[in-house]
Amino acid sequence: MTVPLSTKKVAVIGAGASGLVAARELMKEGHDVVVFDRGAQLGGNWVYLDEVESDPLGLDPTRKIIDSSLYASLRTNTPREAMGFRDFPFAPTGKVDRDSRRFPGHHEVRRYLEDFASEFGLNELISFRTEVRHVGLETDGKWMVKYASVGGDESTEVAQTYDAVVVCTGHFTEPQVADNIPGLDLWPGRQIHSHNYRIPEPYQDKVVVVIGLSSSATDISREIARSAKEVHVTTRSKAAGKLGKFGKHDIFHNLWLHPMIERAHEDGKVSFQDGSTVFADIILHCTGYKQHFPFLDTNGVVSVDDNRVGPLYKHVFPPSLAPGISFIGVPSLILSFFVYELQSKWVAGVLSGRISLPSEEKMMEDVEAFYSKLDAKGVPKRYTHKIHDQLSWSLEYEDWLAAQCGCPLAEEWRKAIFLGRLVHAHKEPETYRDEWDDDDLVLQAYEDFMQYLNAEGRAALAACASTPRV
Repeated sequence: MTVPLSTKKVAVIGAGASGLVAARELMKEGHDVVVFDRGAQLGGNWVYLDEVESDPLGLDPTRKIIDSSLYASLRTNTPREAMGFRDFPFAPTGKVDRDSRRFPGHHEVRRYLEDFASEFGLNELISFRTEVRHVGLETDGKWMVKYASVGGDESTEVAQTYDAVVVCTGHFTEPQVADNIPGLDLWPGRQIHSHNYRIPEPYQDKVVVVIGLSSSATDISREIARSAKEVHVTTRSKAAGKLGKFGKHDIFHNLWLHPMIERAHEDGKVSFQDGSTVFADIILHCTGYKQHFPFLDTNGVVSVDDNRVGPLYKHVFPPSLAPGISFIGVPSLILSFFVYELQSKWVAGVLSGRISLPSEEKMMEDVEAFYSKLDAKGVPKRYTHKIHDQLSWSLEYEDWLAAQCGCPLAEEWRKAIFLGRLVHAHKEPETYRDEWDDDDLVLQAYEDFMQYLNAEGRAALAACASTPRV
């Protein structure tokens, strides 16, 4: 006998990529959806702002929060064909006012998300400039959401109940700084977190120490090295010790790679664990972000411990609160938009009753087994959600989600492009966005895209297919 599907009243928090696709999938499943976002336009972290926070390290809790962490020159670090949603490909449009490069700039990603929202009628669901201040479980099993206009006082706060809440706030807003370095609090130079980095001009003729070796750290260190006096990159990574060279196309003579900082000194000197020292003007923390949900009140059921959000079954559902609250976009080092889409399909199907979850006990057993596996492999707790940096270099997680939703598994070209990009970017950070050797995979992706595009889109893609190296 067919079980009738259930329609739920659902609040989505965040109108970035994860919130938009969550809203789309919830609508497709028949749910009643509202989206809250404190920004003035959709796109979340893909909305570039020149403005930076008053506290350059992002530690002052009273600071005006700027959601965007984009810098002006940022280009995607994932090829566009692997980056987009499956049924709404991130295909080049060929239009003169758009960025058709394979690794486009951030403005093109925002335009893509605007196109997505327009295509699926999402704009009318979004309440902009609206800050969610409280999400908590009521005694009747509903979820109380309290919200107000950005900047409004408590008298303007509105409280409404929902059957479910989907948290899509991302993890690029609350900076994580290197705060365990001896002497750093007395070091006299300027400190800034990459969240507040926009352009390289303030670093001209300066001696800069960059902490971290993430994708953004690599981009930023190379950008400021073009005008800075010296740039010293320091990291806990095993790469430390390979001094002065990031790939065969290295063009910098003022860029060094060191092991971690041993101590910062009151005279401005910074000493490294290899015994070398430098007198620096600026320390730039490219040290990532904290998972942060200041509005969430679950009486301790869901907590953040050393950046582990838990317990979450498959990084999405807290077992004892499922399916009433879920999280989209917690994992990192993933095919982000594609994973958001699959997670959203799963959540929407579970809420309607079309897809079943295991029992609370089974979900907790799975979470504990996952944690034990990480412990056995020596993976630090803070890397719990780094999907492809811990257990395998396959797309096992993505395929598991697809199977739960009854969707096709990730395309072979998508897997090959993503994994190939990880290797290529590591080897050639200066050129991987403009030089590649997988045009055959690009053309396979284009063939798949044709089934989803309208006539105009197919014509533009056909033109690009004849010259895919853009």
